[in-house]
Amino acid sequence: MKRILVTGAAGQIGSELTMALRERYGGENVVAGGRKTKPRKKLLNSGPFEVVDCLNAAAVVDVVRRYKVDTIYHLAAILSAVAEADPALAWQVNINGLYNVLEVAREHGCALFVPSSIGAFGGSTPLDDTPQDTIQRPSTMYGVTKVAGELLCDYYYTRFGIDTRGVRYPGIISNETLPGGGTTDYAVEIYYQAIKHKSYTCNLPAGTFLDMMYMPDAIKAAIELMEADPAKLVHRNAFNVTAMNFDPELIAASIRTHIPEFTMVYQVDQVKAKIAASWPNRMDDSAARGEWGWAPEYDLDSMTRDMLAVLSKKLSRQE
Repeated sequence: MKRILVTGAAGQIGSELTMALRERYGGENVVAGGRKTKPRKKLLNSGPFEVVDCLNAAAVVDVVRRYKVDTIYHLAAILSAVAEADPALAWQVNINGLYNVLEVAREHGCALFVPSSIGAFGGSTPLDDTPQDTIQRPSTMYGVTKVAGELLCDYYYTRFGIDTRGVRYPGIISNETLPGGGTTDYAVEIYYQAIKHKSYTCNLPAGTFLDMMYMPDAIKAAIELMEADPAKLVHRNAFNVTAMNFDPELIAASIRTHIPEFTMVYQVDQVKAKIAASWPNRMDDSAARGEWGWAPEYDLDSMTRDMLAVLSKKLSRQE
């Protein structure tokens, strides 16, 4: 990777991945591409920013040519809960947008990272220790687009030799960017509310176990996979990756070790609860560990310590 384009660079993962890539490869060599979300100042001040709409293939081509891009991190997407509210938009962005980017990668010889998700699984998937290769019959539009995206990336690798790679991300927890309409958003919101109000109203029911990951590990996975020796990759696309597994009660208990007076009640969002119930309790990520050395650095308690410390400082500055 010498010249990199990140689509969706103002989003939850994209904003932090762009900064990490700039630190590693140089600010001038990483182009932040965004469309709707206003980018933060440090993103604008640390390197080039271009308006990139993945539905406009010509605009993507223009940026790739002008900056001589050889690697694309394609993070522009509609997330799970938003996708259920507007399935037509989800298909348009998540599939038609991906197709455009795949075609640009094919025409210009770019390597391509495309994240998938635990949402690519469904109710007929084994929920515990979900295998790398298993039944994928999701019941949400988000999941349908993720399965189709995985297959498209596989196709472009086998048919055209495009260096496509990707991971199935679990819920991502960030201390930088607020979540943007995902089913696991509660696991970010709970930390903010714990600091601000010492209480939280949770929209997923107790007992909803899901795989989660702290943002530094999500960034680590994206970079390490693209830097991995391709000769060692058997799967290439859609690697299961996870770091921790918990339900709302466990994350609340972790917070109480630092804020003993923290309380939580439930007001369940039935749409999100139904989506979460169709996702794995825990994925088996042994393929990622074996093929490219995946190893997360954070567990629940170390993440909680860091989240509370960082957010406390951030929120105190806003007062």
